[in-house]
Amino acid sequence: MPPNTPAPHPLLPPDHPDRASLAAEVHARPPEPLAAPSRATYVAVRIEPEARAAEAAHLRTLCGHYGVASPPEGVTQWAATLGAVRCKWERHGEFSSYTFFTAGLSPVPFSEPVAALLPPGWLAAVPGLTVFAAHAKLVAATHFSGVADVPDGSVLAQHFDNNVVVGARIGDGAGLALTDFMSHADGFARFLLLDREMTERQAGRMLQRLFEIEAYRMMALMALPMARGLWPRLQAIERTLADLTERIARNSGADEALLEQLMALAAEVESALSASQARFGASRAYHALVDTRIAELREQRIQGLQTIAEFMARRLSPAMATCATAAQRLHDLSERVAQASSLLSTRVDITRQQQNQALLAATARRAKLQLRLQQTVEGLSVAAIVYYLAGLVGYGAKALKAAGLAVSPDIVTGAAVPLLALGAWAVLSRAHRRIARDEAHGDAETTLH
Repeated sequence: MPPNTPAPHPLLPPDHPDRASLAAEVHARPPEPLAAPSRATYVAVRIEPEARAAEAAHLRTLCGHYGVASPPEGVTQWAATLGAVRCKWERHGEFSSYTFFTAGLSPVPFSEPVAALLPPGWLAAVPGLTVFAAHAKLVAATHFSGVADVPDGSVLAQHFDNNVVVGARIGDGAGLALTDFMSHADGFARFLLLDREMTERQAGRMLQRLFEIEAYRMMALMALPMARGLWPRLQAIERTLADLTERIARNSGADEALLEQLMALAAEVESALSASQARFGASRAYHALVDTRIAELREQRIQGLQTIAEFMARRLSPAMATCATAAQRLHDLSERVAQASSLLSTRVDITRQQQNQALLAATARRAKLQLRLQQTVEGLSVAAIVYYLAGLVGYGAKALKAAGLAVSPDIVTGAAVPLLALGAWAVLSRAHRRIARDEAHGDAETTLH
């Protein structure tokens, strides 16, 4: 049996080669169960494909430090306990995420991040560029106020540096999620998750969703600088296209030059499309994931606070609309340039056909002139032939007279001239009829084919 072939089942046909991996896909990236009190650090790093080997080597370095097994080759997720820290690594399409958990809380909120428990300098040396980073703490809802309710303003100010807080009850009221969606002085955002009646796995799922909302939001926004950079270029292309279209409508001539300009404009639009559409497509996909993760929170409003869904609708949706508009304008421009090019190409083709017809007519006129000239030459040729043949007849008559026959060379020559002329003319006429018949036969065969 070839390697990696699934073992056969006695009651089933042979397995599809991808059956096991596809069945396991729904169980991919399981959340880490969490019990209050605990804290976590999350880092999302955008990494290029060619740096994946360096990423794997960096993970092996961490595993070697703690004496644990390294991630198997080719896996996209891995978790292990590293001393007092639980580490979880996940490989996504364009980025990798690292989540570190530990039990207990620090005396001052977010003053002792889990990342500080890792080997010095290891996290900073992770290959790639940081897209999002956050600290989170999970506590019982009664930790602050003694009742399962929202912490008061002083507690929120202590956690979020007096920033405006966004949050809601999540999991149909089983917990509370609070954040300010701000990057603080240490470069990390902050999440406060209050456990009212969540299970450990539910708490882990909710925290993972909060982290992913921000990671996917940042990845979705990667298209925004590109959209803003395209805006002046799109406006310039639209102005150029409007000017060219107006010149086409005026039919002021120089269609060939206009068509060359349209081709150059089409190339510019297609260049912008090819350079941006992959990013815009990824942005739409990440935005959809953000909406999905927010829906999975099952938020319930807390009086006086914006929900996470409302915050994203007010802040993220306009940015995504800008990206969508830029992408749509590019597609519209491509279609408009194609339409203008098609219209002008049709007109150029018609002009060329008219020019070809004029050339053909001129060629036909020249052919007629050549035919007339040829006929004139043929008439002269008949005279020359008759003259030559009459000379031969004259020589013959002189020879007969010299032989003693009573023949007058002049009379014989003069009598032969009309006969010779009629004969030469008959030969030429027959040749003309044969040529005409052959041409007619050829035209008929062409028509049939």
